[in-house]
Amino acid sequence: MTNAVRAQHSARAIRWGMIGCGNVTEVKSGPAFQRAERSELVAVMRRNGDLAKDYAQRHGVKKWFDDADALIADPEVDAIYIATPPSSHKHYTLLCAQAGKPVYVEKPMALNHAECLEMVAACERVGVPLFVAYYRRMLPRFLKIKTLIESGAIGEVRFVNTLFYRPLSPHDQASVEHSNNWRTDPAQSGGGYFADLASHSLNFLEYALGPIAEVAGFASNQAARYAAEDMVSSSFRFASGVQGTGNWCFTAFEKTDMTEIIGTLGKISYAYFDQSPVVLNTLRGVTNFQIANPTHIQQPLIQTIVDELLGVNNCICPSHGESAAHTSWVMDQMLKDYYSTEKNSRRVGK
Repeated sequence: MTNAVRAQHSARAIRWGMIGCGNVTEVKSGPAFQRAERSELVAVMRRNGDLAKDYAQRHGVKKWFDDADALIADPEVDAIYIATPPSSHKHYTLLCAQAGKPVYVEKPMALNHAECLEMVAACERVGVPLFVAYYRRMLPRFLKIKTLIESGAIGEVRFVNTLFYRPLSPHDQASVEHSNNWRTDPAQSGGGYFADLASHSLNFLEYALGPIAEVAGFASNQAARYAAEDMVSSSFRFASGVQGTGNWCFTAFEKTDMTEIIGTLGKISYAYFDQSPVVLNTLRGVTNFQIANPTHIQQPLIQTIVDELLGVNNCICPSHGESAAHTSWVMDQMLKDYYSTEKNSRRVGK
């Protein structure tokens, strides 16, 4: 952040404006802006003004808008949280950069890596920070995993296995023409449930093990219930030499969420989307770490953003645009063959 931007926010709270008032903002993020220290949620926006007003009244937010430009221009709004589908992330980020206001954008960061790079460049040109909601980088259970790795609890890391599958959801029963589920419309999401969910796992693995340098992947639509891919398998190599494999399927018979990080002295097993114990397994035995998530799951990451903007204790948020953009690059490599065909070309900017 430039000194001018930091000075603008010094010695007071960050006043947030929020674009989008969907489900993710009800508990995960919206209240977190009000509960973080030196932070206020002062304005919300949704294209349906009645829904924006309803959200504001229920959450004690003093202003509501049905126009994003008006919220961004409001002099009482210091920083913007973008909680819309990925198809509009770039558009709103560029508007915020033009207004000189820091941006916190939901994940995945954009429809594809190319859009992410545009967002990063726009913010860099005007010297405003760009943060992305990969909040597992600050959750205690995932910090425990990172600490176990760094402490040598499993020796030298050799490889990673990620397995995630689940049945069709009720939304999936309809064809894409009759469904209002943006998560399975590549034009809005950049991919299917894979882009929405696997982005969390891949981003955390890069935080714990360093950047992924090489990727090979296969994506397909096995059940043909919607336009997006419903099955992805991949192998990848981290710059450190650690290797990895992943399988994500959204039309299987049951739910499974398991990642194993295997080293020379043991392994760590954990889930991304429930609060089952983190399990450390070594020759000394098995240790379970039961670590609950906070009620407002984005609050720890939001606190680091606020502290960075205010210059508190030289804090640096661990989830900036550059690292989030690289996660989008990894996903692009896994999906590129699927979206390179004319049939599946709805993914904008492929």
